[in-house]
Amino acid sequence: MEALWRCLDTDFPAPAFTSPDLSTPLSHKWEAHDPLCSANPAAVTREPLKDDSRPAKTNVLGKHQKKRPGGKPLSVDTAGATEWTSWFNVDHPGGEGDYESLEAVRFYYRERVCTRPVSIQARTTEWELPEDVGEIVHYSPDKGFWCINREQPGGRTCSNYHVRFLCPVACQLSCAEGKVSKNCSSCTCQDHTLVGTVLSTEGAALANARVSLKAKPQAVLARTDRRGGFSIRGVCAGSGANVSVQLETFAPGEAPIVSNGSRTSSVQVTLQRLEKPYMVKHPESKIFLGKEKIGFTSYKGTFAIDVPPDTRRLVVRFVDRLQKFVDTVKVLPFDPRGGAIYQDIKVMRKKEPVDLDPTQANTILLGELEGQEPVGEMVIPAGSFLRPDGEVYNGTVKASVTFLDPRDVTTVAAASSDLNFINAEGDLVPLRTYGMFSVDFRESESNQVLRTGRVEVRVDAEQIRMPEHLQKMKLWSLNPETGLWEEEGAFRRAKERRGKREERAFLIGNVEIRERRLFNLDVPESRRCFVKVRAYVNEKFIPSEQLEGVVVTLINLEPEPGYSSNPRAWGRFDSVLTGPNGACLPAFCDGQRADAYTAYVTATMGGEELEALPSSPKLNPNAVGVSQPYLNKLGYRRTDHDDPSLKKTAFKINLAKPNSNNIDEVNGPIYAYRSLRECEEAPVADNHFRFYRVEVDKYEYNVVPFKESDVASWTGDYLSWWPNPQEFRACYIKVKISGPQEYMVRSRSVGGSHPRTRGRLYGLRDTRSVRDLEIYNSSAACVEFKCSGMLFDQSLIDRTLVSIVPQGSCRRTAINSLLRAYLGRHPPVVENNDTTVFNMLAPVDPLGHNYGIYTVTDQNPRLAKEIAIGRCFDGTSDGFSREMKSDMGTAMTFYCQEKPVTHQSFFQRLLSSPTDTLTEIRREMRGNEQLRAPSQVVAYPAGLRTGVSTQTRRTPSSRRRMGLIRAQQ
Repeated sequence: MEALWRCLDTDFPAPAFTSPDLSTPLSHKWEAHDPLCSANPAAVTREPLKDDSRPAKTNVLGKHQKKRPGGKPLSVDTAGATEWTSWFNVDHPGGEGDYESLEAVRFYYRERVCTRPVSIQARTTEWELPEDVGEIVHYSPDKGFWCINREQPGGRTCSNYHVRFLCPVACQLSCAEGKVSKNCSSCTCQDHTLVGTVLSTEGAALANARVSLKAKPQAVLARTDRRGGFSIRGVCAGSGANVSVQLETFAPGEAPIVSNGSRTSSVQVTLQRLEKPYMVKHPESKIFLGKEKIGFTSYKGTFAIDVPPDTRRLVVRFVDRLQKFVDTVKVLPFDPRGGAIYQDIKVMRKKEPVDLDPTQANTILLGELEGQEPVGEMVIPAGSFLRPDGEVYNGTVKASVTFLDPRDVTTVAAASSDLNFINAEGDLVPLRTYGMFSVDFRESESNQVLRTGRVEVRVDAEQIRMPEHLQKMKLWSLNPETGLWEEEGAFRRAKERRGKREERAFLIGNVEIRERRLFNLDVPESRRCFVKVRAYVNEKFIPSEQLEGVVVTLINLEPEPGYSSNPRAWGRFDSVLTGPNGACLPAFCDGQRADAYTAYVTATMGGEELEALPSSPKLNPNAVGVSQPYLNKLGYRRTDHDDPSLKKTAFKINLAKPNSNNIDEVNGPIYAYRSLRECEEAPVADNHFRFYRVEVDKYEYNVVPFKESDVASWTGDYLSWWPNPQEFRACYIKVKISGPQEYMVRSRSVGGSHPRTRGRLYGLRDTRSVRDLEIYNSSAACVEFKCSGMLFDQSLIDRTLVSIVPQGSCRRTAINSLLRAYLGRHPPVVENNDTTVFNMLAPVDPLGHNYGIYTVTDQNPRLAKEIAIGRCFDGTSDGFSREMKSDMGTAMTFYCQEKPVTHQSFFQRLLSSPTDTLTEIRREMRGNEQLRAPSQVVAYPAGLRTGVSTQTRRTPSSRRRMGLIRAQQ
């Protein structure tokens, strides 16, 4: 049996395959699916030249047993260009079989088929190969094709086939330089040489890339070496052709050939990493990729980014120019409707570099927690370090490998991305991590970044205690532009002897480090659910007072001790913004055991941590928002459950997958993964977990009522606190208090210059000052006031008359000099003779922290206020803090003191010295008895009564209480 393999569009050697078993009858055509000819599936064929009547081998089921034919290709005289004919079908499988002979085809289509074809192909009319349908067939280029019914196994009849032939054609190509190739596909110059390099977008040399001409991408002419170089003879220097390059995980690239002389030419091709397309939540959603350098953080680490409308997912990369911290990629969630979001970004400090000898093999441990074994190790063979141009580097290497160990729960805040990848269907799929590591190799003297060849990453199998994860574990790298993880390779299991008796199992994977990327040891996880969470203005939990723009974060933890899984660690985290109907957070869950997966849940708004509902001393299902008995199954525990000194801002739950057959578990707060819509649209009466803001030292009153959580409640009125429902402007003034306590500070906003509102109240704000932890006897209050500006009719500006009054024995001691000067330049100036109060006509301009005034405008009133408060606490116009800095960015200072106690009340004396007090009472009672006289009724002339009531007359308590309230207002 002799056979020929031919790649029709090139004169270069075809790939070698293993030889077939010649004892097996083979008479049908084989197709080659090598990448060299993959662009034309019909280009590589096996042509029977002798004994073409032997049937194909089938097993007892009638299915063909495929073998890969090959060996060294045999030569045949097929010089010149060739082309395939169209497909012919001149017979049907009725009678003895299906006969598609060359003679019959030429009888019907004489001018469409050549006299001596050089190859033949056959397919069924369903476009299947003979071996795929398990039929015995016969064919050759000079006779044609035939399938005999009686030869088919199991009494079956032949399929209906069509055929086509490969025929030589006359070459019409002419060459100005060189000569025409044998197959008439191109011009060749045997004494000319093309040299080139292939690089990544970062400038790293790419090895083993396939190089071809753009006109014939299936014909591979060369492969790049480890320095990214290649050389091809026979390509004419003046051809001006384009070179095409392909490499796995990179998009194909091309570049034109540039002539360097009469017989030489060069080319440089740059390849970009592939990025898979993926589905987003809604077709109209947009993904914003972090490709653009947008600026720097301030000296305090603060930053601000303008986000395009409709953005749901923003990818931001934080790079430390001093290289003290690991490059961090964060995926920040956003509300597509707009608004400002505060994000607290944490980055991990790099591990101190160590010196490596690149001429020897080096091993670097991954994960070095005290008292625990490493998660794995990286093994770097000798001679693996390369410069960006591919040159081997043998000098001292400064190696810094920073491992983020999920067994340390505190590292979750510094983890990069949102642990997602794109599967074959284009869907975002979550990953469960066993550790991330950042690699930074540099030359010792020049500090130039180095890359490596193939290195081994070994994972200790004992650290992976879920059997299914041993099979699913893969090595991933993070794409810093998309924030998505890309597969680098799988792991294989191997055993290695450590010492005389110890034998350990490892998962071993390989990776080439071409650029500074973050790598990950991850497992795709399919056991997923959603958790429903809502945030409220206060602990009254009124449905209409839900908070939007709250960042809710869920941290998946490993199973409790005793469960047949991994040690205690975090596996992934997700953050979602609350909308008008709360938020649904993705999480890993289990339907077999309730505590197989657990999670911590937190919520922050503008840097402020919201409070969760208590779980001790008594758990209240109505307050938590989840009914019994499901709540007990979920094991709800606030973080201070066992230790009251801990924060109250998070809770832990078991992620028990809901049982659809249990009526108590079908209405949340945990939903099956395919029930996302039910979770998002769940009514507020259904089960959900709750967070709320603690506002015990704050009071707000508006003359015209308005719910900041419901913009539709806005009313067009001259006395509206917010005059424009499309744009909300929040104004705050910072008041410093020097005194031993924290004091309430009130702002009173009244119409100042507009004729319709002059002297009329807009609203009141009471805020308690916050103590400065760094300065003794010092606190400050950030007090909101009604901004000056246009009223709702947008016709005339009103400068609000603002009065700032600390509640207590306080006197004003200082006013910001810049603020005083500004108010003096913008009359009228309000008198401030009373030192217990500060009055001003509020500035129209957004002055900033130098004046002690903080102004923020946003489409969401709550977000505008939160950002302004954060800046006020920090005392800057672009910063944010939740720790009060009382000596920075203040508008005025008050000195407050407590009134001295001159006389103790009866109860105070009774507590301080009960014996002396009781003795004094007895003495007074005996004296009163001695002085007591018989009572007499004395007529008092009405005309002699004075207008002053006696001291014995008392005002009813209810009337006195109302009077006190009016006085306070």
